[in-house]
Amino acid sequence: MEEINEVQNLEVASDGKQYIVVSLGEEQYGIDIKYIDNIVRMSRITRIPSAQNYFKGVINLRGEVIPVMSLRLKFDLEPDEYSNATRIIIIKPESQSAIGIIVDEVKEVITLSEEEIDKPDASESNDVNKQYLSGVGKTKEGLVTLLNITSVINEKENV
Repeated sequence: MEEINEVQNLEVASDGKQYIVVSLGEEQYGIDIKYIDNIVRMSRITRIPSAQNYFKGVINLRGEVIPVMSLRLKFDLEPDEYSNATRIIIIKPESQSAIGIIVDEVKEVITLSEEEIDKPDASESNDVNKQYLSGVGKTKEGLVTLLNITSVINEKENV
């Protein structure tokens, strides 16, 4: 019986969530890998009139028209400056159509266990951007802000 418990404990220890770490300026954000459909190089974005300021427009990806938003503008940061490292991450939440988000750079894939993730403090949820967070991951390299990607892309606009 003790051998079985040891094996189960090992499985729990190695079990974790995988996140793709992306950068926006100096900040690092983690996006749950289960929502990521594709990562593509920056391509020509066709502007859509009367869209929110953080919606840059749409791209054509293998015949599918995908709306693209700027995380920098969504988070009230300085506007995007495109470089060779700039990527569009195609997010596909379950039962929804895909959406692209522009990030400065895709860094790496990390696996975090529950112990390595601090949940956001509910009392601090007055800050507008707190609603977009699912926690903070602790890695050897430092802290990674984990995004609640469904609230980032599903927010009902009050503008």
